[in-house]
Amino acid sequence: MNFKSYMPGISVTVITGLAALFLSEHYNAPAMLFALLLGIAMSFIYQETPCKAGIEFVASHVLKLGVALLGLRIALDDLISLGWQSIVLLALAIASTILLGLVLAKVAGLKKSFGALTGGSVAICGASAAMAITAVLPDYKDKERDTLLTVIGVTSLSTIAMVVYPIVVSYLALDSANAGLFLGGTIHDVAQVVGAGYSISDETGNLSTLVKLVRVSMLMPVVLIMLIVIKQFYNGEACDGKAATIPGFLIAFVLLMLLNSFIEIPAAVTQTATEFSSFALVTAIAAIGMKSNLAKLTSVGIKPIILMVTETLWIAGFILAAIYIL
Repeated sequence: MNFKSYMPGISVTVITGLAALFLSEHYNAPAMLFALLLGIAMSFIYQETPCKAGIEFVASHVLKLGVALLGLRIALDDLISLGWQSIVLLALAIASTILLGLVLAKVAGLKKSFGALTGGSVAICGASAAMAITAVLPDYKDKERDTLLTVIGVTSLSTIAMVVYPIVVSYLALDSANAGLFLGGTIHDVAQVVGAGYSISDETGNLSTLVKLVRVSMLMPVVLIMLIVIKQFYNGEACDGKAATIPGFLIAFVLLMLLNSFIEIPAAVTQTATEFSSFALVTAIAAIGMKSNLAKLTSVGIKPIILMVTETLWIAGFILAAIYIL
């Protein structure tokens, strides 16, 4: 491997990621969305330029590194402190949302892979889940386009939810415990959960963040189940002819989560790893944006948008119904 050939593309994605973070802090909007839009705007540099190899590297390997480091955000104590009833409720909400995505995709004439991608992203942790799921899905013609659509959709919907859901909490007069369960169990991205929760109270913010981290911990089981289904469906072979095996970044995620659970890691280390993970995902989504074809994005129609909105409303309704019933 000639590392020099990767440097132009890596440099471009890093600079784009830094620009996205600056815009995110300045305008108080999701960095992922800015990274994606900047990447799409710079897609011309991907075509037959020295940057191509580095962009491919970031979109694949740096993406997987960012997902693996998410394991340091979670500890088994988080699961225990939340209680088994809440964990079961979240698991049912996630499973039903993914199944809904598969069913709606089939009804709308979209690919099942797109239904699994959007359903998993809405159900678990937004853009981060989209990046993890797309890394294990079989290759197909419009895979990168579908990933871009999903990231744009769930990030936009998560931002809307951050503003609207606290109003819903106030209107329904939910107490701190139920408000935290609702916000953490329904908003797609971690940053938006934090913003919505602490806009109500510190107690709601703490609980909603905990609930969200438990949802994030369910990313790996979901991805592993998808891998098993892919292996069965393709008789052990993915679409590109490679065996559907457990990726190394999933194993690393689990090992880091266990390490964080049983060993007291200095806060400075976990904070640095978390920030690096976030930046790795931002640069990876910028790279995917650079690989995109804007003309394809504008030709998909309204069906994918309706699909993601329906999944978002479903998981919100599911959690609210459970709160009132239980």
